[in-house]
Amino acid sequence: MAISKILRRSLSAGKISCSKANDVPKGHFAVYVGESDKKRFVIPVSYLNEPSFQDLLCLAEEEFGFDHPKGGLTIPCSEDQFIHLTSSLARR
Repeated sequence: MAISKILRRSLSAGKISCSKANDVPKGHFAVYVGESDKKRFVIPVSYLNEPSFQDLLCLAEEEFGFDHPKGGLTIPCSEDQFIHLTSSLARR
């Protein structure tokens, strides 16, 4: 599925949000990462244009859908993998 369709569907369903919307800066969104205990990260929307991040979103849809009890997306990878990926994206 194209990333634009995934995001359009999730945004229209109100799934990319945070229960504490005022702590997510404009141009960012919340994701939850980790195997057992999910840790919340607030990341720039610009990451959505990155192919490596789009791959994670496709995995997230396949594994979890876009529902999370706290809002935001659940990303199916370890916290270390996610930090490594986002660190490399931040250096660009």
